[in-house]
Amino acid sequence: MRILVTGGAGFIGSAVTRLLVQERGATVLVVDKLTYAGDRRSIRDCEGKHGFRFLEADICDTPGMRAAMAEFRPDAVMHLAAESHVDRSITGAADFIQTNINGTFSLLEAARGYHASLAPEAKARFRFHHISTDEVFGSLGPTGAFSETTAYDPRSPYSASKAASDHLVRAWHETYGLPVLVTNCSNNYGPYHFPEKLIPLIILNALEGKELPVYGDGSNIRDWLHVEDHARALVTVVERGTVGETYCIGGRAERRNLEVVQTICDLLDQRRPAARPRRELIRFVADRPGHDQRYAIDCGKIERELGWRQQQSFESGIAATIDWYLANEWWWQPLRDKKYSGQRLGLLTEKAG
Repeated sequence: MRILVTGGAGFIGSAVTRLLVQERGATVLVVDKLTYAGDRRSIRDCEGKHGFRFLEADICDTPGMRAAMAEFRPDAVMHLAAESHVDRSITGAADFIQTNINGTFSLLEAARGYHASLAPEAKARFRFHHISTDEVFGSLGPTGAFSETTAYDPRSPYSASKAASDHLVRAWHETYGLPVLVTNCSNNYGPYHFPEKLIPLIILNALEGKELPVYGDGSNIRDWLHVEDHARALVTVVERGTVGETYCIGGRAERRNLEVVQTICDLLDQRRPAARPRRELIRFVADRPGHDQRYAIDCGKIERELGWRQQQSFESGIAATIDWYLANEWWWQPLRDKKYSGQRLGLLTEKAG
């Protein structure tokens, strides 16, 4: 297959790119703007394989996206490019509106024109796969799980922008007949994760003996999905999913944030003993505004219909993730030095109006 991957130098996008190129033998064009969270080093092992190509470009550039599709001739577009950090959306929502909403619109228009130009066989084969998040569904109570039929209830600028993009994708399917697929995933973790997110931030702060910030009382619950399991699910969907359908992808691994942090501390203490237990570095800090209490995914549909299963438990996945960070300082240390050193993001310093 020939796959155009937007955001293919980001965290999830790079995992998809590596899987497609290194295991599936696909021909891939990565389109990435290389914002702060995009890093070509994450896909360096794909260079020179199976016609792999990289295009530094903005998905909001509709003529540029039309040209890229016309020249590359993809069988599918896997759209992962997005601003994705809730904390950054709280204090800088404009980038999320531009990339997640306007960028998705731009890609949909480019894909609609490209799809219309295809011969019947290629037109029947083409897919536009939009990768989204469980955060569009809002916050769960103590029981239940999100599914493909859960009503949308976004509660942050990030999740609202992703919800808008989901609606656009479905509208382009219903109105224009664009053959789309939509997936909504739970929280990802794993290698090549920009260190502003909880798990890499805690790993690196703990390694450096810095405080380990936990929002509120640490009781917020997330369902954790290893990024390589997610990548396998995404490729399964683009290969075998039913046009127009949505698939929820989860890890079946609910954990309280405090429990995640404590697990990281204990595993690091075993691997890199310090002068004192790293749990002593934990500090409870002011909670995130509008912090959703709990997420959980019912991934039964993708399991039943497409045969996908997680290969990593949380226990095996978090241990492998820690081991990766211990072995790959070459990747994360420049990011800590030059892009993000671990400072708190998303705090409101003044009220509007």
